Amino acid sequence: MKIAITILIASLFSLTLYSFANPRAETYSLTIEVKNLRNSKGVVQFALYNKNGSIPDEDYENYYKILKGEIVNGSSTITFKNIPSGKYAINILHDENKNGKIDKGFILPIEGIGFSNFQSIGLTNRPNFSKASFELNENKTINVKVIYM
Repeated sequence: MKIAITILIASLFSLTLYSFANPRAETYSLTIEVKNLRNSKGVVQFALYNKNGSIPDEDYENYYKILKGEIVNGSSTITFKNIPSGKYAINILHDENKNGKIDKGFILPIEGIGFSNFQSIGLTNRPNFSKASFELNENKTINVKVIYM
């Protein structure tokens, strides 16, 4: 009996030390909202990025996490859960034909796109991670404007 109690006390002590030495990283929820979509066709693709140089990402190969949201009355909202604190950026695609990629006309996208911190996109205002990024250190909701060219 004494051996069992000694093992139990040693185990609890070890677990307590491990907990202090390896605190769990805090995680947060990040809710993304888009409104004023031109129609309710397809889905909205929400790509979350966490590395400098990861956007623009026309082929959606560099994202940290990606979700698709339903469109209801010209709007869509999703929530990324359990996201560690850090620097992130959002890339939105109104994927009207649900093919998961940015469809283009001659040069410009024919589907709506958007980035965190951007109200317009042009030759002198091209998205990159640095301009689109924001700090996540609490639960947060961000509105992203979808731009149709």
